[in-house]
Amino acid sequence: ATTGQNAISQAKLFTEAVDVTGIFLAKLDGTARGGIVIAIKDKLDIPVKFVGLGEKPEDIAEFDPANFVEALFGPNGKAAQ
Repeated sequence: ATTGQNAISQAKLFTEAVDVTGIFLAKLDGTARGGIVIAIKDKLDIPVKFVGLGEKPEDIAEFDPANFVEALFGPNGKAAQ
């Protein structure tokens, strides 16, 4: 919970310093899976625009909420292992 609150606080401070128009979630293929981005989007009303699915520029994709939920919870709505 502390890490999540820290991320929200950092995002809030960042939006106070610069005009943020969207979130780029890098390394969605990693093990952390980027779940905190949902809380940041909700708390600060910042849309998620792009995700990084690898290490190369061609691995950048537009954010797809359905794919994100499936990556977090798996195809049956259960937490992915």
